[in-house]
Formats: sequence, structure tokens, C-alpha cells
Amino acid sequence: MVEGSGFRGIIEFFADIGMYDVILPFLLVFAIVFAILEKTKIFGTDSIAGKEYSKKNINSIVAFVIAFLVIASSQLVAIINEAVANVVLLLILSVCFLMLVGSFYHHTEDVKLEGGWRKLFMIIMFIGIVLIFLNAIKIDGDMSVIMWAYNWLSTHWTTNFGASVLFLLIIIVFILYATKEPGESGKPKAHEKSH
Repeated sequence: MVEGSGFRGIIEFFADIGMYDVILPFLLVFAIVFAILEKTKIFGTDSIAGKEYSKKNINSIVAFVIAFLVIASSQLVAIINEAVANVVLLLILSVCFLMLVGSFYHHTEDVKLEGGWRKLFMIIMFIGIVLIFLNAIKIDGDMSVIMWAYNWLSTHWTTNFGASVLFLLIIIVFILYATKEPGESGKPKAHEKSH
């Protein structure tokens, strides 16, 4: 009796030849590094017929070498595979949330997250990505950084420690509030300057 489908056999064949451990992480790292080097032009530009072009040959060689160095480390490849899969899951969850929000709007209305809502969801996504990467990084055998931090806090957390952390947080918030530059609301308006 044949187990699984033909498509599952293709996925297993790709896994056997190293598609997920070598080829895809290599292409991902190469594409990201090459795009960053092309955008920043840190290796300079060439002037051809009066137009500036990035040095694609140097950028591609550097991106190629960095991608090879990354796939040489099985630990880095494992982190990339786990983190990217979870980041895509986070992206799918955000799209599902936006679909649910859109269900409360009329089909002629635009669904937009304005002002504070957009910043809130950007902060949530940033925290989610940081937690995903901390969970993907294994330090002590199979223990992730998040589990190590949780174990450390559970054994070292006392009333004095908690009060000290809370006190430091209050001091940091106060310093940030006291030293922040005034925003647009603190500046006088154009018509007030003329009077």
C-alpha cells in the first residue's frame, strides 16, 4: 500500500536532495544581501554615459560569499528555516485579522488602519518577530533563548528583584519623557509667529 500522495513524495525528495537545507536558504540570503548592497551602494558606483550604476559584480560576489558562509553553518540554517516559517505564520495571522476587520466595513469603504492603530500593530509585529527569532535560537542543547530566560526568571525572581526592575523602568520612562524634544504640537503655528 502506498503511503501519502505523489506530491508528498516530491516534497520528501526535495528534502533528501537538500532543497530546504541548502538551496532555499542560500537563495534567500543571497537575495536579501544583494538587495541591501544594491540599495546602499556601499562599494561605490560606476559612471557610464553620465549615469551612476551600482557595482553589481562586487555586490553579487559579496552576497554569494555571505550566502555560502551562512549555509555552511547548519545552526544558522536551522534558525533561518524555523524563523522564516514562523514569520510567514505571523503574516498570515495579520492578513486573517485584516479580513475580519474588513468584514465590518461596507464594500464601498476603504479599510485603513490609521494613526495609533497602525503603530500599535507595527509594535505587535515587531515584538512577534523578536520573539520568533529568540525562540528559534537554541543555546543549551535544545533550549531556546526564551525558555532559558523564563527558567532564569522563575528561579531568580524575588520581591526585591521585581521592585528593582519596576523602579528602573519608571526611571527610564521618566528620563525619556523629560528629555524628549517637543513635537509638532509644541511648536507655534505659522500664523502665531507673525503676530
